[in-house]
Amino acid sequence: MKIIVLGSGAGGGCPQWNCNCAVCASARNGSRMIRPRTQSSIAVSPDGKRWVLLNASPDIGQQLRVQPILHPKQGLRDTPIKAVVLMDAQVDHATGLLSLREGPPIELYVTPCVFEDLTTGLPILTVLEHYCGVHWHLLPVAGEQRICEFTIEGFETLRFRAVAIPGKAPPFSPHRHDSKVGDNIALEVTDLRSGKRLFYSPGLAEVGPNEMEWMRGADCLLVDGTFWSEDEMVKAGLGQKYAADMGHLPQQSTPERRGMMDALDETGAARKVLIHINNSNPILDDYGPERTELANRGIEVAYDGMEIAL
Repeated sequence: MKIIVLGSGAGGGCPQWNCNCAVCASARNGSRMIRPRTQSSIAVSPDGKRWVLLNASPDIGQQLRVQPILHPKQGLRDTPIKAVVLMDAQVDHATGLLSLREGPPIELYVTPCVFEDLTTGLPILTVLEHYCGVHWHLLPVAGEQRICEFTIEGFETLRFRAVAIPGKAPPFSPHRHDSKVGDNIALEVTDLRSGKRLFYSPGLAEVGPNEMEWMRGADCLLVDGTFWSEDEMVKAGLGQKYAADMGHLPQQSTPERRGMMDALDETGAARKVLIHINNSNPILDDYGPERTELANRGIEVAYDGMEIAL
């Protein structure tokens, strides 16, 4: 299985267009080693020829242009991207669907909650019906059903499992303050030939017993790296919300809850990679002390164009 990190940043990327925080300013002036990052999305493939897109960020056009392996290969209009799976209905994960409107009908895999949000509060799917159209495939993660296994046509050697996780629905969703099963999912992708397993969860509010069960022993974890600390946005003067308010688990632990670093230490995963990194997060500095701490614990930080083979 091949994995390409198309975008590794959180909403707005880095540097964010209107942000002059310490990290964004350093990214612009080059005073620290901070790589530019677009908004998070990855692509997976069994053979390097056919690809499934996991989340479609607003930067998808740019991300595809800089990846030759994802360029059209046959005929005047072509794409090796054959399907899209969304983890949620967040703007930074779903609005890239609009940039795919010039192609064939989108084979889209979403939960009922996400479908509802993308046809009401943010009616992207309704708009796309006037362009390429959408073939919607239900992922029945809702109510008491928290897990579903599914296949994607043309990807028979990959097994996909969606699992409900704790998180936040988008601000435009009626579930924003009353979360429902299916608002947020993580995805397990297993290569049936090698047995290698990827666990992808760019938004994760907690790592409880259920989440740990899925993460433990994975060959690669690509998980929420949004914030370094619970009060990061407040301390930076960028807002009044804490990590928990936005549905993210920071890397650092607090007396109230275990952070992502401590959780990852318990997983036993062969590779542990943080993705969906906010522009305020000091781990974006390749040579900062926070990166050193992550490296000492065997935790990597995703970057745009990162390739992983399992």
